[in-house]
Amino acid sequence: MVLLQNLINALQWGSFYALIALGYSMVYSILMLFNFAHGDIFMVGAYIGFGVASALIALTAMGAFALPGWLILVLTILFSMFLTSFVGMIVERIGYRPLRAAPRASAAITGLMIGIILETGNLALLGAQRVSFPSMIDTVTYDMGGVFVTNKKIMIVVVSLLLAGALHQFIRRTRYGMAMRAMAFDYVVVPLMGVPLNTMAAMTFALGSALAAAAGILFGVAYPVLDPYMGILIGWKAFVAAILGGRGSVMGATLAGFLLGFIEIFVAMIFPSTLRDLIAYSIVLLILVFRPHGFFGEAYSARLRL
Repeated sequence: MVLLQNLINALQWGSFYALIALGYSMVYSILMLFNFAHGDIFMVGAYIGFGVASALIALTAMGAFALPGWLILVLTILFSMFLTSFVGMIVERIGYRPLRAAPRASAAITGLMIGIILETGNLALLGAQRVSFPSMIDTVTYDMGGVFVTNKKIMIVVVSLLLAGALHQFIRRTRYGMAMRAMAFDYVVVPLMGVPLNTMAAMTFALGSALAAAAGILFGVAYPVLDPYMGILIGWKAFVAAILGGRGSVMGATLAGFLLGFIEIFVAMIFPSTLRDLIAYSIVLLILVFRPHGFFGEAYSARLRL
């Protein structure tokens, strides 16, 4: 029973890593940039979700709308994804586009600086005090033969898988997705064939930021305490998942995100919690020693573009 209970917890924790890792993987595969501000975009998305949810709940309380809790949650996710996508496009336009031809180290440092700007900007606007994410749906616990599962955990895992599946279909079945896959294959030649590089870059950042916002809201539903630095550690861990999954692979980033959640939860179940990160990331290191290009990465990509 303990094993199954931790399996459920690992699925929930891995959902956050998977959604954030998708944004890292998309930007890296198409633009060959490590967007180290992505963890802080996750934080911004969570705070935007906090604002949207609070506004909808307040309007419902005043009688302006009669919205059930589940609809407020759905609208919060959709509006927050939409608004945070613009944050991602602004970051790309101001921070990364001028450095597109610069050394990769310059772009990486820029990402770190953008993350610090987002964190300190949040502190300046809202202060250092943590905020409590509003409760939109009641928690219902299901007893499945001694394994306790809440409706929120089920919702988080299902929404994460649906979003990852929707992104996979978008990339495989739309002309914009085809352009993204082509640019991931050859960044130099594809723009010469008429594919607008700036448009594809902005769309890539928008999609990744929207997924990070969804992860931020789901994180707020599960752990309803937000702070300006919440995206740092989880962002770095999701970056590890993106590398582990392989460059440009939606399936790889998703599976690696869930795998990382499993490793962390089960290591903490067996060993003292203080050793969780040490042992978990030692395991990841061993995997990368034998699979240096990740689960679904291709060996030629490192020689082609770096």
